[in-house]
Amino acid sequence: MAAAISLAGADPARARAGLVLVHGRGATADGILDLGHALGLPDLALVAPQAPGMTWWPTSFLAPTAQMEPFVDRGMAAIDTAIAMLVDKGVPSDGIALAGFSQGGCLALEYAARRGGLAAVFGLSAGLVGTGDADGGPQEALYGFGPKAFDYATRLDGTPVEITVHERDPHIPLKRAEDSEAVFARLGARARLTVTPGAGHGIGPEAVAAMRGHLNV
Repeated sequence: MAAAISLAGADPARARAGLVLVHGRGATADGILDLGHALGLPDLALVAPQAPGMTWWPTSFLAPTAQMEPFVDRGMAAIDTAIAMLVDKGVPSDGIALAGFSQGGCLALEYAARRGGLAAVFGLSAGLVGTGDADGGPQEALYGFGPKAFDYATRLDGTPVEITVHERDPHIPLKRAEDSEAVFARLGARARLTVTPGAGHGIGPEAVAAMRGHLNV
């Protein structure tokens, strides 16, 4: 079944660029569109897919690959549909950026690493899911989960990739965010990790400012 899609912002036929927004667990496509409105860029077309049951996967993104992969595939297909909708309505394919928060941020980063072809990527309170299980047992730095492999063949030369995380995020281990920045740098992206001191899980004003800076060109 195709994902439900919400549209907002500029008319795609006349928009300067497009932004796909991916919501987090327990949230909605309409809700994450508020992040797009907060950017204050009226010439940006916004689109957001809706996860079934308001969740992209039922477990932690740190779970073993066998548990994650069917849900990742479904989520990536939803992003494919959202991007295709923007292109079909007139947004240039090279002018589409991707952003997500929490689960949606993890999915956005994973999409970028596997597919590429984006103008910019924003993983807010997020980290890569990974391509497979790596050697090694549970790690405290990964909240008791095992490590993942990050075997991506995509080239992201020059693509801006912004990753944010709190120093003590209850859902996103700092180590996974750090590893994700390193992976994107290896793929050629202009990757930057912003770590907010203390505990938390959310979208801060610095993240919104970074998004506006990359998209307001």
